[in-house]
Amino acid sequence: MKKGIWVRFSYLAIGALSFISAPTRAQQSWQKLNNPTRAQLESNFKDYPPEYAHTLTWGWDGPVGRESIIKDLDAIQGQGLKVVTIEAGYKMVNPYLSSGWFETVKIAVEEAKKRNMRVWIIDEGKYPSGFAGGKFSLEKPELRMQGLVVARRISLSEGQEIKETLPADIISAAAVNLQDRSHVLLRLNNRALHWKAPKGSWQILLIQHRFKTSVTRAANNPKGGKDTTNSLCDYLNPEATKQFLEFTHEQYKKYIGKEFGKTVLGFRGDEPDYGFTPWTPKMPTEFKKRKGYDIAPYLASFFTTGLSEEEKRAKADYWDVWSDLFKENFFDVQAAWCAKNQLEYMVHLNHEEKMMDLVRSSGDFFKNMRNVQVPGVDAIWNQVWFDKVADFPKLASSAAHLFGRPRALSESFAAYTIPPTVSQAKWCVDYQMVRGINLFEYMFWSGSAGGRGIPNSYLGKPEFRDLAVYSNRAAYLLAQGIPAAKIALYHPTTSMWLGDADADKSTLAISKQLLENQFDYDFVDEQALTETLNLEKNHLVNESGQGYQVIIIPSVTVISSEAFKRLKSFTKAGGMVIFLGNQPKYITDKNFLNMSMVPSAEWAVTEASGELTDRIKALLPRDVMFNKVAHSVKYLHRKLKDADLYFFFNEGESDQNLETTLKGSGEISCWDPLTAQIEPVKDVVSRNENVNFQMSIPGHGTRYFLIASSK
Repeated sequence: MKKGIWVRFSYLAIGALSFISAPTRAQQSWQKLNNPTRAQLESNFKDYPPEYAHTLTWGWDGPVGRESIIKDLDAIQGQGLKVVTIEAGYKMVNPYLSSGWFETVKIAVEEAKKRNMRVWIIDEGKYPSGFAGGKFSLEKPELRMQGLVVARRISLSEGQEIKETLPADIISAAAVNLQDRSHVLLRLNNRALHWKAPKGSWQILLIQHRFKTSVTRAANNPKGGKDTTNSLCDYLNPEATKQFLEFTHEQYKKYIGKEFGKTVLGFRGDEPDYGFTPWTPKMPTEFKKRKGYDIAPYLASFFTTGLSEEEKRAKADYWDVWSDLFKENFFDVQAAWCAKNQLEYMVHLNHEEKMMDLVRSSGDFFKNMRNVQVPGVDAIWNQVWFDKVADFPKLASSAAHLFGRPRALSESFAAYTIPPTVSQAKWCVDYQMVRGINLFEYMFWSGSAGGRGIPNSYLGKPEFRDLAVYSNRAAYLLAQGIPAAKIALYHPTTSMWLGDADADKSTLAISKQLLENQFDYDFVDEQALTETLNLEKNHLVNESGQGYQVIIIPSVTVISSEAFKRLKSFTKAGGMVIFLGNQPKYITDKNFLNMSMVPSAEWAVTEASGELTDRIKALLPRDVMFNKVAHSVKYLHRKLKDADLYFFFNEGESDQNLETTLKGSGEISCWDPLTAQIEPVKDVVSRNENVNFQMSIPGHGTRYFLIASSK
């Protein structure tokens, strides 16, 4: 890359920091992007601010009180941890959200403050977030979650006729041929159903909206399992979210509000999603306003197989609308409350490791995370493990980069079916950090009051302290400066709404190839292309001040006309768009129902194979080069005010000895987050704004290099 572009990056970073300092954003150093000098970074390297440290899920079971709190915090601090996340448990003397609960949390905050520790609070009594310990079921049933269901099934044989006036809450109907699974949408005129069955064996589905909840695991549930006893709130209704905050956050504020933004860092949400098709009372009005047509006739098709092209498009429109409502009325409301109260809202969704499931249950990851202060993922069930390719942590880090956030969360190690040793846990941590995660919530420390006090397999071991020390200091390093990846990979949420599983496969395959060939990237979505990214010369620049030179589009079905126009303008300005696989077939404007054929994109580079061929590799910008193939070595690059920070991780077992060329100019040093030692790298050759040296990195090992500008 030319020198002038690096100069422009520094300028863009300053602009991004000014934006983040606006009144709507938090003001504490740890809540915003910081672009320190090499000297400033070094001055904080050994004794970094505790706000940057990873956290530990601290389970409260049994009779929690000051004595058990002191015992736990001392033990946790002895493990090298500086931050805890309070989670309500079972059989507590003071039930979740009772006055005694809040008094106990107050004691915990007091004791944490004495130790210069920090506290996060899980916003629910277990999970998912949004049922307020059962208060919606008991006190505000009108604000409970709602969904669409099959209310009634009517069987008809050939020639049979039905004439019936339906109840007002039946909003859609379809007839399914049980012999070939084909279906017919039935029009309801003034609630009247009149239909005669043609040849075949038929079943009429009558669709109703009703109160319905995803399952919850509640601290106050005596069975201790997941069920529907405690209903979640209506995520799509802002009044329900405000009531959730009144039940929870506002009560914490009364007890510990003076420590907000000090000892108390914020609230952590957990897996808000839908296990069914969502509904909210204002859906018909909102849908008509946003999409321009009535969705009701199409709703019954969602409960059938073999949807027609028209029905698939209507379903994508429905997903688009409820995704908007989810973002605006649940995530945005909580993020705004936290920002107003000097706190962070940290949340992960569900199924991040399976993108098709993610879009079904959560709508649109990037919409939801648009205003969340700490976007996150959840690594459970050995989803990050030695026998897997798991690039999904990139979702959280990409959202953080796009929206100007310094931190990206992974709640890790819950329900690992193969309990990790400390060395295995470190591998999982490094695996995610090199993909941009820089805040971990280690699972799970069971409080001593519950009579166990036994943490997960890797916790409590003498060697875990080294992992805590290492990962805390590494987290501080990797939260500084601005991200420097120059490649963006389009995330095909809208195509997956249309049922395009090939778009998912194409995206994952490209991600794997990019990382294995030392091309770092961020995901960008429709909203980023049309609203977030600014075209500045030949870069599309995100809110972190990071500029993308290349946008890669995987095989997708559809792209919005606005995104298509933006990509064309980007290439005209000197950027590059690469279609890896099939070009999109359709473009969409206001809705998917009326989408049209995509125009020619002769201005873009096309590689129909979908593979990262040598031709495509030669077109991509590089800031890391090795003298030989090293698929197991991944890297991360962040740009500081006067330096370049590189993090390398060798995921494989074999040692690697690589002649390495890095983009940057100046003296290069190796930083050790475990010991806080900084050593100069020997035998470095500087040439043409690059440094060249020999890097030895053992199997499962890491290296942190900083190139300090001499100018």
